[in-house]
Order: sequence, then structure tokens, then C-alpha cells
Amino acid sequence: MATSSAADFNKILYAPLSEIDPVVKNIIDKETWRQFSGLELIASENLTSRAAMEANGSILTNKYSEGLPSARYYGGNEWIDELEVLCRKRALEAFHLDPAKWGVNVQPYSGSTANFAALTALIQPQDRLMGLGLPDGGHLTHGYYTAKKKITASSIYFQSFPYGLDPTTQLIDYQGLAQQARLFKPRLIICGASAYPRDWDYAALRKTCDEHGAFLMADIAHTSGLVAAQELSNPFDYCDVVTTTTHKTLRGPRAGLIFFRKDSPHASDLEKRVNEAVFPACQGGPHNNTIAAVATALHQAAQPEWKAYAKQVIANARTLASELVSHGYKLQTGGTDNHLILWDLRPLKLTGSKVEKICDIMGITINKNAVSGDASATAPGGIRLGTSALTSRNMLEDDMKVVADFLHRAVQLSLDIQKETGSKLLKDFERVATKGDSEGRKKVIALKKEVETFARKWPLPGIDTQNLQRPAGIEE
Repeated sequence: MATSSAADFNKILYAPLSEIDPVVKNIIDKETWRQFSGLELIASENLTSRAAMEANGSILTNKYSEGLPSARYYGGNEWIDELEVLCRKRALEAFHLDPAKWGVNVQPYSGSTANFAALTALIQPQDRLMGLGLPDGGHLTHGYYTAKKKITASSIYFQSFPYGLDPTTQLIDYQGLAQQARLFKPRLIICGASAYPRDWDYAALRKTCDEHGAFLMADIAHTSGLVAAQELSNPFDYCDVVTTTTHKTLRGPRAGLIFFRKDSPHASDLEKRVNEAVFPACQGGPHNNTIAAVATALHQAAQPEWKAYAKQVIANARTLASELVSHGYKLQTGGTDNHLILWDLRPLKLTGSKVEKICDIMGITINKNAVSGDASATAPGGIRLGTSALTSRNMLEDDMKVVADFLHRAVQLSLDIQKETGSKLLKDFERVATKGDSEGRKKVIALKKEVETFARKWPLPGIDTQNLQRPAGIEE
């Protein structure tokens, strides 16, 4: 009986993915084809560069490096130290920050872990915090809870009291926030949002925080690329800590950053507190391959061309919003100042879940989203749109008009299918939209072909689309 030698076994270390694991390779190929053949409108997604993908898929994935540069718990980190110091330097440069006044930790695995590490650094368990409520556009990590359940760690470990929007203007109610703070007396106020299409008044928030000796933390995960381009207000002028993801408007890999003010009047040791909160308090060894890709993305965001990209993202969002309004649709706040749009479908008696389903079938990726006043996050009355990814594919304002028309037709088709089912249940809606030979199904397929034809006209960053082949498992 033949036996395998170590040399035979180690052959797997040198063979390509297509040979070792064709099943996973096929899944990657199918996802590549989906991104190429569709329109990406999820506001929290973007298309990173070839250079960032190369860095993220590099040999740096092999190295363990718990600790900070020059203070590691493992040996062999001289080049990792150089990389992390470079990434920090580039993060400060990308956001135009003075290294004498600001520092940054580049190790967080994601925006959510960055946020929890920041909370760990700033306040104690059961301290009070205020963040924008989830139905009004806030993020889960900003203290969201329901009447029946504390949903996230930020509400489990801290006492949370959400602030909201002015019901008339649908803008942040800064006066109401200040009044609530006088009663609640928070130790921390979080600003920033997951689905708020306008800019922030950081000065007003700073004034409220100063009244109570509270920290001000900005989570600019969605808008950091636009802030770096100086196209939105600057939170660094007012905040003690600023967190962000790196994969949204910043167009990097999936990771997080925590910026901390070295001269904060509320804590002179924020650098120590933040660094220790990241490791060892909240996570282990950093992902060095991802830090390399973050460094590359930050280098790109510091180039003169970046400002033009950020301007185009906003211009595209405003054009898309204007086109939807011209079709008679309702948008929260009536438009946008940044990269995202919150579309209120409630006047149509249509849920975001149904429109998301139709768009998914036809190759337009969006997400259902709560709008102000919604009672349910699982069957919300709106959808959220973003223009970062389409802008990365070189689309301009006139192209947004085409996209708006696709969306308009998708919504009208959703209304037709809902009427055809005679039911408001999502399962009945899905049945008609995805199966059988109904008129609704035929229209969905026809619209899908139009979307694919349009989408394939555009490049896909990091991919040679000229030689891209339809992978096995993808139907014509």
C-alpha cells in the first residue's frame, strides 16, 4: 500500500486555488461575475483597488504581532512594525491631522470592534451614553435597544438613551438632544450615523458635551472618505475620539481605525486608554495583511485625485436623489449632502423588503432600511442607497439618471406584483417574483437583462473584465 510522504503532502502549499479547491474558486468567480454584471447601491459598500486587494492577499497574513510597534509579544516583527507605523502616519496625513495633537490605532478588525474598543477606553460599565436612535439613522453600536431586548453590547454594558430627528424637518434635533442631556447627564455622546443623508453640526454637540463634562465621539464610518477629501464638516475640530471603518467611502479593505485627541481636556491619557482597549481588552493579534491594505487605501485617499472622486460621489448621490424626487417619491430630509439616500416607501404602502427582493433578482443590490417613525427593523418602510461603488466604476450624473429609471421601474413592478398576489406577505410576493410564468415574473427577467447589459459596460476595479468568462453555475 502506497503511503504519502511529507513532500507529497506539502505540494498543496504551492498549488493554486483553482487546483486545490475548485469549489471555493468557483464561488469567488461567481461573486466576481455578480459584481461585474450588477449595480452596487448599498451605501456601506465600495469597490477597493487592485493594489489594496494585492496587499490584503499578501504573505503578511502569516505573521502574528500582538502588541504595538517596538513592544510586541512575538519576535520577527521588524517589518510589521515599519508597516504599522507607516499606516498610522498615512492615516493622520489622509485626514490632515497634526501628529502632535492626534494619534491613531490602526489595529481594529472592523468598525464595530473599533467602536466597542473606543467605548471601553472612554467610559466605565453602566456609564451613560447617548447616540442617534437606529430608526432615525443611527448604528447598532451606538446603544440601540428595544422595549423587550438589549440588542447590542453598547446597550448591554452601558446605559443608553437615544436622541432623534426633528419630526418636521427630519434633521438631527440638536435642541432636543441638549434638553435630554440635561436630564440624562451622559458621560459620552456619540455622533455619526448609518443612514443619515445630511452633514453634522459638531459645534452644537461639543457645546452640549462641555455642559456636562462629557466625551464627544464621532463614528464617521460612512462619511470618512468625504471627510478626508474635506467635502464635509470636520469632526476632528470638536471631538475627543473619531472612529471609522475603512471600506465604505474610504474605499479600502474591511477594517477600522480609532483616532484619539492627545490634548483632550477630559482625559490626558487617551492614547494609553485607546491602545489598551484595543489590545488586550477587546481583540488579539492584528491582521497585518489588512493593515497593509489600509495603508495603501489611505495613501490613495491622500492624493489630489481623491477630492475629485469624493466630489463625484456626492454629485452622483444628489442627481440620483433629484431623479427619484422627480418621479414623485419621498426621500427622508428631501435629499442628501453625502453619499447616501434614504427612500421612504411608506406612502406607496410598500415595504423595503419587497423592493430589496425585486432589485436583487434584477441585479441591483440595495438594502431595506428603517426610516424615521418605523416600528420594525425587519420589515421597514424604506430602502437605503449609496453611490460610492458606482462612482468607483466611473459612472457620472447622466448614468445616475439611468440608474434612477431602473429603480423607478423596479418599484412600479413591485407594486404590480403586490397587487397580483392579493397579499401583503413577503413569501407570496417572492413566489410570484421568482417562480412560475406570471406577467410580473416576465417583467422582472426582462428588466434584469437591461440592468446586466448596462452594468457590463463599466470596469470593475482590480478585475480584467475584458477576459472575464461567465463561470459555471451562472445562468444566461
